[in-house]
Order: sequence, then C-alpha cells, then structure tokens
Amino acid sequence: MVDTKSFSDTEKNHEKDQQDAQDADHVFGGVNAITQDVYEEGSIDPVYQAKARILNDALQEIGMGKYQWYLFIVAGFGWLSDNLWPIVTGLILSPVLNEFNFEGPFLKLGQNIGLLVGAAFWGVASDVWGRKWCFNLTLGITGVFAVAAGGSPNYIALCSLAAVWSIGVGGNLPVDSAVFLEFVPASHQYLLTVLSVWWALGQLLGSLVAWPLIANYSCPTTVPPSPCPKSSNQGWRYFLYAMGGLMLFLFVIRFFVFHLYESPKYLMGRGRDAEAVEIVHRVAEYNGRRSGLTLEMLQEVDERFVGEGVVDEEKAEKVMDTSARGALVRTLREFGWDHITPLFRTKKLAYSTSLLIVLWALIGLAFPLYNSFVTYFLQIRGADFGDGSVYITYRNQVILSVIGVPGALLAGCAVEIPYLGRRGSLAISTILTGVFLFASTTARTSDALLGWNCGYSFTSNIMYGILYALSPELFPTRDRGTGNALVASANRIFGIMAPIIALYASLTSSVPIYISGALFIVSGFIALLLPFEPRGKASL
Repeated sequence: MVDTKSFSDTEKNHEKDQQDAQDADHVFGGVNAITQDVYEEGSIDPVYQAKARILNDALQEIGMGKYQWYLFIVAGFGWLSDNLWPIVTGLILSPVLNEFNFEGPFLKLGQNIGLLVGAAFWGVASDVWGRKWCFNLTLGITGVFAVAAGGSPNYIALCSLAAVWSIGVGGNLPVDSAVFLEFVPASHQYLLTVLSVWWALGQLLGSLVAWPLIANYSCPTTVPPSPCPKSSNQGWRYFLYAMGGLMLFLFVIRFFVFHLYESPKYLMGRGRDAEAVEIVHRVAEYNGRRSGLTLEMLQEVDERFVGEGVVDEEKAEKVMDTSARGALVRTLREFGWDHITPLFRTKKLAYSTSLLIVLWALIGLAFPLYNSFVTYFLQIRGADFGDGSVYITYRNQVILSVIGVPGALLAGCAVEIPYLGRRGSLAISTILTGVFLFASTTARTSDALLGWNCGYSFTSNIMYGILYALSPELFPTRDRGTGNALVASANRIFGIMAPIIALYASLTSSVPIYISGALFIVSGFIALLLPFEPRGKASL
C-alpha cells in the first residue's frame, strides 16, 4: 500500500534533505517548480515533463541513501567495462598478429563499429524495453561473446566477435548514466563525474590480468615474424576467457545480487503512474526513509493541463503517448531540430557547441589511434633497446595503468583551481598529453620510453575526467541530452577512423604516435577557445 502521508509528517526527520533540495533548486534552476518551459511551443509531451519534475522532487526528498550508493557501485561496472574493452584489443594485438598474420587495424575497426552501433541501439532500447533489462543485458552480451572470442579459429571470427561484444560495451555509458541519474537526487548528480574512477580502474585491471597470462603464454615477437602455432600462443585466449568471465560475474551481481528497480520515469512515461509511485516508496523504504509522493500528485497534472487550457478535455488522455512507440518517439525527438537548434541559438552558444563537437571528434580519433597500437609499438621499441620481451611490455603496461588512477582523481581538484578552472585545466592536460606522446618517440632507452608514457597516462586521465564533466555544463539544461549525444556520436565516428588510418601506416613506425600527439595538442588549443568557463557558476 502506498504511503499517502503529507510531506509535513516527515519534515522533521529530513531537515538535511530539505536543505539539499533548496541547494539543488539554486544549482539546477529550480527542479521543484513546474515552470513555463513545459508550455513552450515545440515542447515535447508537456505532461511527461511536468510529472518528471514531481518525481525529481520525490527523489530529492528521499535524499542520497543506501540504494543510490549500491547503484553507484553496480553502475561503475559499466564505466569499468567501457575503458577495459578498448584496451583489451590493444593488449592482445601483438600475440594475435603473430598467430593469424593479418592487418591488425581490422580488429580495432570491428570493435569501433560495434561501439558506435551499441551506443545508438541501447539508448533507444532503454526507452522501449525499459532501463532494467538493458542495464543488465549489456554486461551479459559483452561477457558471452568475449568468452566465445577466446576460441576464435581465425582473425575473421575474432574481428566479428569483437564487433558483437563491443555492441554490449557501447551501451554501458548511455544506459548506466541514465539509470544512475534517474535515481540519484539532484543535489548529488556530481557523482556522475566521480564514476570516472571506475573508468581508470578498468584499464588497471586489464593490464594486471594481461601481464602474467600473455607474458607467459605467448610466442615471442621477432622481426621478421617466426611461425606461431596456437599451442604456443594461448595467452591472449586465456585473457579473453578471464575478462569475459569477469563480465559474466559482474552481470550476475547486477542481476541476482543487486535488485534494480525499474526507473520511475520510464514507468511514468509508459502510463504506469501507480507503479512509478510505488518504486519511489520502495527506494525510500530501502534507505530507511519515507516519501510524501502520492499517486494523486501525478494525476493532478492531467487535471491542471486541462484546467489551464493547455489541452482540451477530449484530448487530455492523448497529451502523453504511453505506448512503446510513444516512448521511442520521445527519445528520437530529442535528436530533432527543436532540440538541436537551441544549441546554436546565439553566435556564442553556436561557437561553443561547434568547438565541443570538434574537440570530442579529434580526441575520439587521437585516443584509440594511440591506445590501439601502443602495446605493439612498445614491444618493437623494446626490442630495439634489447629488452623487448612480452613480460617487460606488459609489466610496463601495468605501470602506466597505475599512474592513470591518481590522474582521474586529480581531475576533480584541477577544475576548481582559480584562474584555471575547467577550460584551463582541460587545455593544459590535453596539450601535455600530446607533448608526452611526441617526447616518447625520442626515447633511446627503455626507462626513458616508460617515463614519457607514464606522463601520457597521467595527463590523459586528467583530460578525460575534465572533458566528461565540462561538456554537460556547457549545454543548456533543456537540450543537454541532445548535446551530449552529438559530442558522443562525433567521438565514436572518428574512433572508427583510427584503425582506417592505421591500415595505411606501419605499426612498427612512429607515424600513428605522431598523428595522435598532434591531434591532442591541437585539441588543447581548441579548449582554450571555448567561450564559457563554468567554474563557480550554475549550468546554462
């Protein structure tokens, strides 16, 4: 039975939460008010928007509790997976090339196509089938097809399976971020940035597991290549079994250990208001609190829109399409011109949006261009220095991953430095990332090469941490989802170009490193041109 007690009955027990709600009103532009923007011409489903505000209110009343902190952990699995699997193909590239003797960029091409498809598919699917199933299925699909890839008989099978497991990986951030934001109170939405810690841990975990497996169970890399039979090259297969098994384990935790409630906003959008209210009360109970949300509050919205003449009574029930098609249309319309054009409404805003798209596109090309082939490059350069063993290569990869973790944490502090802020911190870290890449090509000893790459790992993690936090702040609130989708799409599309470029460049040369370094430096200067500095200000 849904608790229908008034808000005042629990006011004394939630004084801190009420203060959080007031703070959130200031920061987020008044999430508690049903304001005139739901009546704007071109506004999509005004009833849906009004009800969504009421649900936001209810979550703010509940506050941050056990349920949201557990969700922080299981949603973090998605961030871990998102960074783990792109480096997996880089970690296995050298032994795979030795065994199958094919053009290595085809492996990354298959993966990047899968990432793009996954990002587009799962975002839409979560609005049609619900957040809960998509949240769980992404990790399951990744695990199943990664384990299957470990048994690949040839490079065609491996590239194909990499594309399929990447469809699962590509859905992690779009779905997991939506789930997290739809349960966390507005006053704690900053935790979405903190989730990037899991992203850094994904790289570290992959490197730690790859080190003993690939180092001890792989054919030696020689120039020219020598025959490498499957029986002497099982390390990369063991690695895929281990990482795929980990994804299945994380899937089990999500599906069987942590009970994810369906998103109240999704249920409300499908016309299941009573279930949405019930979920809010379940979350409140899980956190040891009470909610003043009632079904009548949501039902009042329909009456209010009729009473104020927004819609006539005969069409009231048609204001919000609660079918699966209606949910899909709402999602697709987020990419319509009525949400894109506001991002370019003024010259200054158009300039900012355009620079962000270019910034994400260039970094989307530079990052995979380097990371996809750095392991192979390090091993070849190590051979030039007389220590090109697989063991040394993967030991160094672990060191680079460890260095990246504090970089992700430092990003949260750097953005609050006076006179530097988000824009300055992003520019400096991005330019330094490119400088370290250029410097790495000058190394004449193994230790020097490792040192330069440690610098790259540290600054690149700072860069990504700031970029993920800065971009949403520079988009207007109403069209923030569309802005995020635009920059993410640019990032994935240019990511597909990375292996295509590598097909025409020698993997044993420094050319991919030079291109990547140049792109990072150019991106850093572009960051300085951003017209807005959001430090210490409310979002647009």
